[in-house]
Amino acid sequence: MTKFIKNIKKESLYQSWSRLEKYTFDFRREDGAWETQQREVYDRGDGAAVLLFSPRRGTVILTRQFRLPTFLNGNSNGMLVEACAGALDGDDPYVCILREIEEETGYRVGEVKKVFEAYMSPGSVTEILHFFTAEYSDEMRVSGGGGVGDEQEYIEVLEYGLEKA
Repeated sequence: MTKFIKNIKKESLYQSWSRLEKYTFDFRREDGAWETQQREVYDRGDGAAVLLFSPRRGTVILTRQFRLPTFLNGNSNGMLVEACAGALDGDDPYVCILREIEEETGYRVGEVKKVFEAYMSPGSVTEILHFFTAEYSDEMRVSGGGGVGDEQEYIEVLEYGLEKA
């Protein structure tokens, strides 16, 4: 443990595509007193996202797809415009993002540049997202993209000028 955390106990609440676990632990407060706390933690694995851009044309490639959590939280049709992204599924972030670019957008880029990584919702989610950028051109288009059908992905590929994006 650490000088601030001890006696971690984990209880599995749910496990399928993701895991939900309940943790009970002792936390040392700033005044030195120990306090028992409980937290539910959602683990769906880490991911990677990329912003594809064409400096020559001043455009970016984005995707649109249905996201149930946004629908449940007030997005009237559940559709969300976002950067190409995906779960690492045990792969290196670079390998993952190259795969996701081709599956989702139909582009096969030669090089991606990692910009940063961040915890997405650290109060309750373990996910670290690795953010990349990559240039694209028409010559790199190898398919229509749209995702992988057996993964129930139905993705619309969008190309926007920088101002609209």
